[in-house]
Amino acid sequence: MQLTEQEINKNYRYWRMQIMFAMYIGYAGFYLTRKSFNYAMPSIITDLGIDKNDVGLIATAFYIIYGLSKFLFGLFSDRANPRHFMAIGLIMTGVTNLLLGFSESLFMFATLCMINACFQGWGWPPCAKLLTAWYSRTERGLWWSVWNTAHNTGGALVPLIMGYFTLHYSWQAGFSAAGIIAILIGLLLLWRLRDTPESMGLPSVGVWRRDRIELAREREGADLSWSSVLYQYVFFNKYIWLLALSYTLVYVVRTAINDWGNIYLTENYHYDLVTANSALSLFEIGGFLGSLTAGWGSDKLFSSNRGPMALVFSIGIFFSITALWLMPKENYLLQATLFFAVGFFIFGPQMLIGMAAAESSHRKTPGSATGFVGLFAYLGAALAGYPLALIQHYFHWDGFFISIAICASAIALLLLPFINVQQTLSGRK
Repeated sequence: MQLTEQEINKNYRYWRMQIMFAMYIGYAGFYLTRKSFNYAMPSIITDLGIDKNDVGLIATAFYIIYGLSKFLFGLFSDRANPRHFMAIGLIMTGVTNLLLGFSESLFMFATLCMINACFQGWGWPPCAKLLTAWYSRTERGLWWSVWNTAHNTGGALVPLIMGYFTLHYSWQAGFSAAGIIAILIGLLLLWRLRDTPESMGLPSVGVWRRDRIELAREREGADLSWSSVLYQYVFFNKYIWLLALSYTLVYVVRTAINDWGNIYLTENYHYDLVTANSALSLFEIGGFLGSLTAGWGSDKLFSSNRGPMALVFSIGIFFSITALWLMPKENYLLQATLFFAVGFFIFGPQMLIGMAAAESSHRKTPGSATGFVGLFAYLGAALAGYPLALIQHYFHWDGFFISIAICASAIALLLLPFINVQQTLSGRK
């Protein structure tokens, strides 16, 4: 039975809100089970006698496997139902966290962390598919940015949940709590997520929104085979490669500040850990607001062209990093403000680059494209671990900040071609 226009509008409005809510809660759940390791680690080191070098190797391996998983399973996600794909991935990360609570050896703990990293890669690609299927080009910046704040929501909840259970019970209880929450959210995803609008008897989002740019994208390459689409629009797309390289550097800076920020404040300014962490918490708050501003701004200020907004934010990264490094004397309020500024500016490109990758590829390959650039992102995160530790060891904090300031400058250079190209891609190709 053909739906009336009123029924189509009602179904679209209802399911867009339901899907956004489920994706948001779901990705925050992935973040909870991903970062549970970090906040339980001090207690694990004491109880299991794990060496800090082992912790560093586990973290680096985790980032690499997670990046590979985003890419490899991104290829599968484009041809799968995102409802099942995302839900199963989250449930399995929950089960893995439950098992981590029973680990009593380094080998078992490391093995489960790698399994967790594998299933973590099931979260992002289906979200990219849903965001491109249910929200059109001229509005996607705001919707994508709202979803992207799930990173920050999840990041804020992790220390609260893990800290409470670890403090009052044990680190095992912390992992169990994170696992149970993830499994419950996974069941919610099975209930609330859906596949594409077309699978529900609705017109495409381009048709429904009468979005000229989205309609052009829906029509292009319709007669190409899956392999042709994959090679032409992802693997041999020079713009995807530029985005991937810039994403690598974004994650070097993001991970460096996130993982090393409190160490910098405690070592260089002799703050206690609580004070240092309170300053670092503003990094996530800044990221929350930065994501929303970047998405809204790319839609409203630059006509859904992601390039100029990402470039503006990358320049902001450079200046905020430089200011944090060159502060002449200790000033907690100013340092906390600068951590907020770094978070604000770094989460703009972090969100925009992933969205630009989905939009620069084919409508059939958003998961593959975002998974591909995601692989490079977490190679960047891995570089912020042991390699950056060596730079800090031999060249101290000056070397550390010079390195990430250079990365920030290179991000801007790599994004320069997108000032005009992204607009061309939106109307093409």
